Amino acid sequence: MKNILHIISSPRVEVSASRKLGKAVIEKIQEKYPDVVVKERDLSKDSIPILEEVHINTFFTPVESHSQEQAAINEYSTGLISELQEADIIVVDSPMYNFSVPASLRAYFDFTSRAGYTFKYDENGPKGLLNNKKLYIAFTSGNIYSEGPYQVYDSNVPYVKNIFGFYGVTDVSVFRAEGLSIPGIQETAMEKAIEAIVID
Repeated sequence: MKNILHIISSPRVEVSASRKLGKAVIEKIQEKYPDVVVKERDLSKDSIPILEEVHINTFFTPVESHSQEQAAINEYSTGLISELQEADIIVVDSPMYNFSVPASLRAYFDFTSRAGYTFKYDENGPKGLLNNKKLYIAFTSGNIYSEGPYQVYDSNVPYVKNIFGFYGVTDVSVFRAEGLSIPGIQETAMEKAIEAIVID
């Protein structure tokens, strides 16, 4: 039995393209692995705090020295991390927002990027601790960023891949529904993206 963690980052619900594509990825995984258990982390429902000094101080303070406030912050952060640790497959809905990811997803990474939990440092430098996991990125955008003149503007997919690569997750597949605002492309972009989903 495989555990799936589905991270949803779009603040939109009914009209969200990334939610639609991410749901299609989950359904394809369920077709291949009928006994999977899916855990949803919807960042629009469970809003991650913006990183502040109290959070940073908590992360760099030994657990045994935590104040009551710091203990609560640490418990919240390690709870998010435990979901990543328990997952065999991670699916991230990642819509393009101003050439990058939604603020909620960035905040999520701020609370899960912790030495000793998702990565560590040794004599050879940083080493990821979330090994032997599969990552699927469901990327959506109004423009086309996988190729052409706007490819250099894509700080979304490379960022998500780099974060998870730092965590030790290097087996990554990206599914793209692009050109969702471009006449002549938008009409079939989502359908083609869903048809292109292949689960390893």
